[in-house]
Amino acid sequence: MTRALYIGRFQPYHNGHQAVLSWIATQCDEIVIGVGSAQLSHEPDNPFTAGERVLMITRALESLGTPIYVIPIEDIMRNALWVAHVRSMSPPFDRVYSGNPLVMRLFSEAMIEVETPALYERQVLSGTEIRRRMLEGEDWKDLVPGAVVEVLQEIDGVGRMKQITRNDCDPSDYGKKSESGRNHHGF
Repeated sequence: MTRALYIGRFQPYHNGHQAVLSWIATQCDEIVIGVGSAQLSHEPDNPFTAGERVLMITRALESLGTPIYVIPIEDIMRNALWVAHVRSMSPPFDRVYSGNPLVMRLFSEAMIEVETPALYERQVLSGTEIRRRMLEGEDWKDLVPGAVVEVLQEIDGVGRMKQITRNDCDPSDYGKKSESGRNHHGF
């Protein structure tokens, strides 16, 4: 049996990830999906929690037909120890699929087979571009699986992103109440 590892931040999970994982599913028996930078959330570049990203991935891959294990992996900021950290958080795996040069190098140095999958429409299918479109009110829903659209609506992902990227010096925000009944200062 072959078990592969695929790591990403998935901020958010999109159709490019879906295409790569569908292809990986034809190459192995099981897939471990590492949700990288799991400790980060509520930031402009990392707006979604690890749990929300796990939900996006598992719902989007329900019909994949290959067993998946979605594992949050926090950053440790020590590249020389990172592979051991990933191994300690994950079920055993035989190979890694990645296009990230640092990830490829670190696993290669640890004598783990690394393959680079073809990227799918990378100019449009990137978390950065999707987040930009969400913030600008442009079309983005066709860039992510339908299950991800549902999760993002459930958690008010667009609303969160707009709020956390707002400038706290914008006088038009003062006195506004959130759905919790508090203004954006928590009062």
